[in-house]
Amino acid sequence: MSQPTSSPAPSQPLDPNQGPNAAVRSHQIQKFAIDLGLWTLAAALAYLYRKPSALTGGLGATALSAGVLAYFLLSALIMAALSSYYGLYRQTWRRIGVPDLLLLLRAVLLATVLGLAAAFLLHGILDLPRSVPLLTGGLGLLLLGGVRLLARVLHERVPLEQRTDQRRVLIVGAGEAGTLIVREMLRHPKSKLHPVGFVDDAPDKRGTRLVGLPVFGPVSTLPDVVRREGVEEVLIAVPSAAGTFVRRVVDLAKDTGVSYRIIPGVFEILSGNVTLGQIRDVNLEDLLRRPAVQLNTAEIAGYLRGRTVLVTGAGGSIGSEIVRQILPFGPARVILLGRGEGSIFAIQQELRRLAPELPQLALIGDVRDAERVEQVFRETRPQVVFHAAAHKHVPLMEAAPSEAILNNVIGTRNVVDMSLKYGVERLVNISTDKAVNPTSVMGASKRMAEKTVSAGAARAAAGQAFVSVRFGNVLGSRGSVVPTFMRQIRQGGPVTVTHPEMTRYFMTIPEAARLVLQAGGLAENGKVYVLNMGEPVNISDLARDVIRLSGAQDIEVVYSGVRPGEKLYEELLTSSEGTDATTHSEIFSARLERVDPETLDRDIAGLEAAARAGDSQHIRAELNRIIPENKFGSLG
Repeated sequence: MSQPTSSPAPSQPLDPNQGPNAAVRSHQIQKFAIDLGLWTLAAALAYLYRKPSALTGGLGATALSAGVLAYFLLSALIMAALSSYYGLYRQTWRRIGVPDLLLLLRAVLLATVLGLAAAFLLHGILDLPRSVPLLTGGLGLLLLGGVRLLARVLHERVPLEQRTDQRRVLIVGAGEAGTLIVREMLRHPKSKLHPVGFVDDAPDKRGTRLVGLPVFGPVSTLPDVVRREGVEEVLIAVPSAAGTFVRRVVDLAKDTGVSYRIIPGVFEILSGNVTLGQIRDVNLEDLLRRPAVQLNTAEIAGYLRGRTVLVTGAGGSIGSEIVRQILPFGPARVILLGRGEGSIFAIQQELRRLAPELPQLALIGDVRDAERVEQVFRETRPQVVFHAAAHKHVPLMEAAPSEAILNNVIGTRNVVDMSLKYGVERLVNISTDKAVNPTSVMGASKRMAEKTVSAGAARAAAGQAFVSVRFGNVLGSRGSVVPTFMRQIRQGGPVTVTHPEMTRYFMTIPEAARLVLQAGGLAENGKVYVLNMGEPVNISDLARDVIRLSGAQDIEVVYSGVRPGEKLYEELLTSSEGTDATTHSEIFSARLERVDPETLDRDIAGLEAAARAGDSQHIRAELNRIIPENKFGSLG
């Protein structure tokens, strides 16, 4: 019999007169005594039903009473032992749940079996009817379970006089998250949130009641319910909802003139609980998010657990999120490498808070510095490398081609060379959709970075896998348009968009990081993985969503013209590539042209010489020569 998963009993007796532990211990003793009392009562009721003369007197009553008392004592001892073993007295009755009741059921079933064994073995001594232990178990389960449920009901009951000044809230989503958040509201009347019911599109939930509240109907009935029930706020409680669903609910709430908020998406909820503190305003990520991506966690853990993991660009938006996302997969050590000391310090402090026991090392260094990169690899010996350090801003790199080459191409070459030299098991390079048919220096430099990783893969030893992961824009990253829109709104507008037909692919930072980890788990050496970015988003529509969510009025959207190097439409594949399916539905493998490592070495050497000389014209000419699939002709 395996030990149940409950908090261990105190190793030493607690002094009932010392501190807050004394109160806890006192409550545990009270619950222990109540359980034993109710179990003994169940035994008495069982005897009273099966053999009332044993309790009410009659011929031989003295002998029978002794037998009854002996059974009561034996039954109480059995339940005391099981209560201690299963930790029933440590259960919090006010928050009793199904797992707690299942643990109680296990204890009661075992007590019943032991009681039946006693009935068979001691029948002649105790004169114990064999049905009495069965009746004791059934009645005991009802009494012990009932007192726990009663405690929860009394705890969650909110007196009507406390609800007069509370906001009436309609919950969208009658699932697990919705019922959890309603219970939180009922437990905390000081939050001044009074749930009136649910709306949910699931046909089997309509007309039912959950947590004592009605499910009024589908989401389309929201305006009618708001008017009929006097609703003042709508709360979206569907963590896995796609952005189209969130947008639909927001539009309905706006049309009825009530406020709206949301609980976090699945990527933000790390525990099984939903609390009032997690309720927040709807943001742009909610409107654009897609259904939750299912990850093969075993596959990810297989290459991260027990490994030393190096993240370059660890202070950036993508690099820092990768750091956060690898924590649950059990790395042995995390190395944070970046050249911005402020951002590296910030993620270092966050990592110390999130995983204080995890060995970690924060290092300041530039991937362009080959000697520094080798020093880091030589001293830390990473086994898994996520290369996120890069320049990503298209117009700025258009004005500084040398910086794009030195950071994105030479920096990647340095990381690849050291990964080969020091036997890195897995290198994952973070690429971009702008590397496809590039029309900008930044995009071309990232395409060269992909080629560099592919050339390294051709030289890799057995057991090494070097891959790139290509995806589009990331909401909330430093290069995203959203912070620019928000700044323009705070300044009173207008919001500038380059072209009315411009579209981009978007995903959230956590989703991008998780898919990067998953792609690393696939790791067929030399592959470029393409993430399923969903449908492209019109930037003009995005700007209007930001304006609407900000609550601003009369903010105009104006068009400033396409900037140097920008495309109207981004692509995830060249016309000659195509994709192959992988074992993950959201990740595809691009079919790439063969990269000749020696030819590429010469090309990179020419680009490096031009970059160090500051010869922008030669850089552009070389990029056009090396990348003939450049869609719109010359980069110059």
